[in-house]
Amino acid sequence: MVSKIPTPSFNPKFIIFKLFLIIAVINGFVLSNFASILKKSLHIITFVFLLFATANSLAKTITVCNSCSAKTIQEGINLADEGDTVLVKKGIYKEVNIIIDKSIILLGENLPTIDGEDRGEIIKIVADNVTVDGFKIINVGTSYTADYAAVRVIKKDGFVIQNLELEKLFFGIYLEKSNNGKVLNNKIKGDAVNEYNSGNGIQLWYCKGVEVRGNTVQNVRDGIYLEFSDNIIISHNKSKNNLRYGLHFMFSNNDIYEYNTFENNGAGVAVMFSKFVDMNHNIFKKNWGTAAFGLLLKEITDAKITNNVFQENTIGINVEGSNRIDYKNNDFISNGWAIKVRGACYTNNFENNNFMYNSFDVSYNSNLNDNKFNNNYWSDYTGYDLDKNGIGDVPYRPVKLFSYIVNRTPETIILLRSLFIDIIDFSEKVSPVFTPDNLLDENPKMKTINHDRS
Repeated sequence: MVSKIPTPSFNPKFIIFKLFLIIAVINGFVLSNFASILKKSLHIITFVFLLFATANSLAKTITVCNSCSAKTIQEGINLADEGDTVLVKKGIYKEVNIIIDKSIILLGENLPTIDGEDRGEIIKIVADNVTVDGFKIINVGTSYTADYAAVRVIKKDGFVIQNLELEKLFFGIYLEKSNNGKVLNNKIKGDAVNEYNSGNGIQLWYCKGVEVRGNTVQNVRDGIYLEFSDNIIISHNKSKNNLRYGLHFMFSNNDIYEYNTFENNGAGVAVMFSKFVDMNHNIFKKNWGTAAFGLLLKEITDAKITNNVFQENTIGINVEGSNRIDYKNNDFISNGWAIKVRGACYTNNFENNNFMYNSFDVSYNSNLNDNKFNNNYWSDYTGYDLDKNGIGDVPYRPVKLFSYIVNRTPETIILLRSLFIDIIDFSEKVSPVFTPDNLLDENPKMKTINHDRS
């Protein structure tokens, strides 16, 4: 006889009690842990809040004015601690050799004036993370042994120099072995007459990672000057009416300058002994003179010159010993020489440029050529386009024999518009003797190229 397995009796009250017990245990565990987590979180939040509150309470504002406890800017700086703001009220402060030796914000209200009374340097920054904002600075001292500046930064990082108006100066803003800073929206106006007793508007010497943006510089020796300065961005500046150069590079690599205007300077821009420099969307205009040019390239390699305008310069680009450069999407308009090549220049590429109404499009002083011209528009081109594809069916030779003659005998320029010159240019075009046989544009454009200037 097989015994039956007893079936457990079903007790609803017992089951309900067990479920209630399990739920209570789970809830108790979660709630107790949640309370613990919440408690710890509240401690952390309270600590952070107190930390910020303490930091905010420690940072203070020192006010400088004629009726304040700090009556001079230097007194205000001396009273400040790290992270403070020194607020200078509107007025005239006759001070020189102001030393900023702590990380502070020096802020001018309603453009107060600092008058150096021609006694020397005015502001010297010798601390990291300093901001100087909103001052008019005048009457920097002139010296033939020291480069006095309105504002100088020495071997420091993280500086911001902005919204200044500098007048009657020797040097304007001088950055010396200083990195990762910004020079923004300053107006610099000198009264330079001779190069030997004038300084530069913005100077960078042995600097890295600096942005120079939105400044106006005029009537100084060089508007902006870089020497041994790498990874610099120079953008949206206006440099005009300067004695020598609007912008001057020396031994500076991996830099960018873009969306700047260089007008009516002794010469527009000089880039010398540098490499990997990008020059984009700039305007080089009305840089006239016997030795003037929009852009000088001397011993430059691996650069890009794109989307620029060269208009009404004696020479648009003057090139010496510069190789592996891309000239693309530029406009050369009404210059004496659009491009003047001197010395050894190899493996350069000229593409999609407009050459319009220049006296000479290209001047070349050698009968050897390793450069490429392709798909450019030439206003002097007289060829035809039978297949209507927008490209001339006859190659264009941009180098005229007369430009070759003028390079050797400048006085012959007076014959520029004579019939005799037209005849010899035509003969050289038909059968090149003095100019490189292979220097030609195989695909000249029939219409001007529309370049995006945005």
